[in-house]
Amino acid sequence: MISIRNSVAELERCHQERDVAVDCYLTAIRNLAHYTIELNAEVSGAQRTHLGALADEVASGKSEVLEESRATLRSLLRDFRDKAAHYLNTLREELAGTARALEEILDSLSQADGDHETRVRASLCTLREISASPAGRAVRTAVQAAADTIEESVEQIRRQHQLTISQFQIEIRMLHKRIDALEASASLDLLTQLLNRREIEERIRSAPLESCLLLLRVNGFRLAEVHFRADVAAELAAAFTKRLRNSIPPGATIGRWSHEEFAAILNVSQSEANSTAKWVAEHLSGSYACLLAGKTVRPSLQISVATVETQGNTPDRLIERVKAFLTGE
Repeated sequence: MISIRNSVAELERCHQERDVAVDCYLTAIRNLAHYTIELNAEVSGAQRTHLGALADEVASGKSEVLEESRATLRSLLRDFRDKAAHYLNTLREELAGTARALEEILDSLSQADGDHETRVRASLCTLREISASPAGRAVRTAVQAAADTIEESVEQIRRQHQLTISQFQIEIRMLHKRIDALEASASLDLLTQLLNRREIEERIRSAPLESCLLLLRVNGFRLAEVHFRADVAAELAAAFTKRLRNSIPPGATIGRWSHEEFAAILNVSQSEANSTAKWVAEHLSGSYACLLAGKTVRPSLQISVATVETQGNTPDRLIERVKAFLTGE
């Protein structure tokens, strides 16, 4: 009897702890929604809506819902991070354009300042010389008064001009500080930037002799676009690219040969390139968690990988081998 009571008490305690854990998890999701950074109405509003919907589902406490919510929450946060990085990068470019415009204005003001002031002061000296001459005796007082007034006005204009230049310099320094901060914030967005086919082909033609090419055929982007939506396919491509960058040696050059074909130049030996190719094929194939209207979907990728050693191949021969594997040309 005592054993049964102990078991019931232990079971009740487990249920209480589970309820507390679910409640904490639920509160964390709602706090994420509440404290979402306001980027713009579309991005931030959608994030709050999706997190609110996820919280409503988690509130049921069902095991399968809780299990699925982990991937959904991770995907929502990753999606918001990528959109925030894109937003910050756009803002950085706008600020950089503003800073360039201010610098051009500042250059114009600086160049114009000395030239105009020199000419005006030279004209004032001429006026004073005329007023001091015998021929200008009749208008001496009036001319000298006018010259003094003009000189005072020129001095006021000069001070205002210098103040304007100083203000522009302060504005430019502040803009550059904000640009530097935004560039650091937007560094994640740079991870997904790839060379296009023309650029990667040029790099391959000039690749060092001790390097190797890593060639990848990736099946799944088109299917993701057909079965889901274009934005899911774009998110899938970004996720794949980031995993690829993390899987190959630092400093490697990566290009997108076509929609589902990629090429990378690795500064490693053939044996290291083969090991990398095996790792990529084994670990980058499979399903990826993406978002579709705030819900997690799992499109999959199937990857075929090959390596080509640059040594012993002419640039034209390298390009032929790349085409043969990637496109069958």
